[in-house]
This record gives sequence, C-alpha cells and structure tokens, in this order.
Amino acid sequence: MTTGIDEQGMERPDLATYAARSAFSRGRKHREDFRDNRPAFERDRDRIIHCAAFRRLEYKTQVFVNHEGDYYRTRLTHSLEVAQIGKAIARRLKLNEELTEALALAHDLGHTPFGHTGEEVLNRLMDAAGGFEHNLQSFRVVDELEERYPGFNGLNLSWEVREGIVKHSSPYDRPSGVIDEFLPGIVPTMEAQIINYADEIAYNNHDIDDGLKSGYITIEQLRGVALWREVWERIEAACPELDPERKKFQTISALIGVFIKDLTATSLANIRTFGVETLDDLRRVNRPVVALSPDLAEKNRALKRFLFENLYRHYKVERMRVKAERYLTQLFESYVKHPTLLPRKYQQKMELLGRERVVCDYIAGMTDRFALDEFKRLFEPYERV
Repeated sequence: MTTGIDEQGMERPDLATYAARSAFSRGRKHREDFRDNRPAFERDRDRIIHCAAFRRLEYKTQVFVNHEGDYYRTRLTHSLEVAQIGKAIARRLKLNEELTEALALAHDLGHTPFGHTGEEVLNRLMDAAGGFEHNLQSFRVVDELEERYPGFNGLNLSWEVREGIVKHSSPYDRPSGVIDEFLPGIVPTMEAQIINYADEIAYNNHDIDDGLKSGYITIEQLRGVALWREVWERIEAACPELDPERKKFQTISALIGVFIKDLTATSLANIRTFGVETLDDLRRVNRPVVALSPDLAEKNRALKRFLFENLYRHYKVERMRVKAERYLTQLFESYVKHPTLLPRKYQQKMELLGRERVVCDYIAGMTDRFALDEFKRLFEPYERV
C-alpha cells in the first residue's frame, strides 16, 4: 500500500505509546499527491464528512422513522453522538482522537433505511447472493461506492480506518466476514474498540430520551431499572427542585458520564494487566482491552433488556417495522424483475456485480424518505413517476 506525500502532519505529541499514529499507518490502496500535510486520520475524517453517504444519514432512521417527528434521533445525529463520546474516551486514554472520530462518523455509512429492520430484510432477500451486513456495506461505501476522486472509486481511506469499519462489533453488529487484508482473528486498534462501546452508550441513552419523548416508555417504568434508578436518585438528591424534564436530561447526561468514567478506568487497568505498551503488543496479546467493569456491564445488560422489551418491541414500533418490511421487499423484488426501473448508472454495473447486488446497493443507499417516495411512485397509480 502507498501514500503520496508524508502525512505525519501535526499529530498530537502526547499520544500514548499504544495509540495508532498516522505516521505509522499501513497506508492507502491508491497513491495520491496531496495538497497539504494533514495527518492521515484527520484527512480520513474530513473525507467521510464530505461524502454523499454521510449526508444521507440525516434521513435514515434509528428507532423512529423520519416522518414521525423532527425531535427523534437519526443515523446522522447518532453518529455525531458516537463521535463525541468516542473522542471523550480517547482523550482520557491518550489515544488518537482523529482516528476515533473517523471511525465513529463512518460506522453507519452502510446502514439501510428503516434501521435494523432494513438490514434484516436485505439480508433475507440477498440470502442466495452473498447476504447483507451493514458493516461490510459501510466498507463497500468507502472502498467502492463513493465516486469523488480521479483514478479510483471510494474514498481511499487509511488501512486502519478501513480495518476498524470492517471489525466494528456491538450487540446489533457482528462482523459476518473479515476481509483477509485486515488480519482476521486479530483485534483492531484501541480506537476501533472504543467505537464498539461509544456506539452502545450513545444509542442506549438517546433511545431512552426518544422513548420518553414519544410516551412509549415512562420514568416510572425506568425506575425499575437499577442503573437508571441509581443515577436518577443521585440527581434528585443534588437538585430536589428541578422539574422532571430537566431532571431527565441531567440523568441521561450523568449516565453517559458514568459509562465514560468506568470504561476509562477499566481499560487502563486492562492495558496494565496485559502489558500493552505498543500497538504491536496489542496485536500480539490479541485481547480486547477496552471494556466496562463486570458490575456496570451487568447493569447495562439489564438496561438493554428493558429497552428491547418496552421500546423496540412496542406495538407502534412493531407496526412501522412490518410496514417497512413490506416497502423494502416490494421495492427489491420489483427492481430485480424489472432492472430498467433503476437509474442507468446502476444498470451499467449489473454485468460486473450481478443484478441482486446492484439492487441491494441502491436500496441500502436510500433514506427513509426516499424509500417511501419511491414506493409511492412505483405502486400508487396516481403518483407522478
């Protein structure tokens, strides 16, 4: 792999010895001559922010579909919250904040419309054609599908960013196949490990906020969850006159702080225990070192069970999930049967990639809003095409 000019740039001098450094990156797939000497991971962060797939995250859903209200989180606001939490952890561990931020902003680029329902539907529909997994789709976005630069497709990101995207893992995201180029079976950088937790911390806490705003869950229900109750009562004791709305926000903020503090302390202890002094040590030890303490991890599992049972399986969320499944299934089947319904640039890719994969790429790139509009254009007789 190769880069153009030196990309060491003005990287922070106080990084820990085990942090990833742009100067020691394994490089990029395609040679480029750059106009400035930004550090490699800072350049990657900037390229991700400016790509089309990142902008489309504004209208891709988390739990609540775009048309249900302007208050609720989208994939874009979620990604920004993951970046904020991830950078806070990276700073405390003296890790590379630019790499952490790049991974946070890229981790959902391959997500479908309608959240995890869309991913499940596409994976089922693509069963005979290689399946679908959104981390690998995020990798396809940054490696192939973005078309912005002369001489190559994709964003030509650094090896470490591409590795972190492929190996991203959370309770909803399990890498289904790590590409041979990225050391299968070997843990990624600590910066990539941070994103696994920052992702979970962000969606647990913002789903509480969105769930309370929607009325699908209540404060009284949450008081049955030990972790929420502990922090809520702490806020009540410190600010007894605070109104319930502000108390909610303060509790969510304090919860995020609890996770960041615990994750930092536990990770530093693991680094010492495993004798990790360099990135090579981390690869050799080959164990995740970024982690929550056992006590907080157990309380976090209880919180997640509560959200699954009371929010993600709420009957109104289920109704939208069933509708979304129908929209995407009918769009997929119509495009496969009648590929001339697709824009010409997609039709031209079918001989190389196969009809199903091109259709899958097209649908995965849709926003909720575009998918709903496309469904109306194709299936409602009086809708303009």
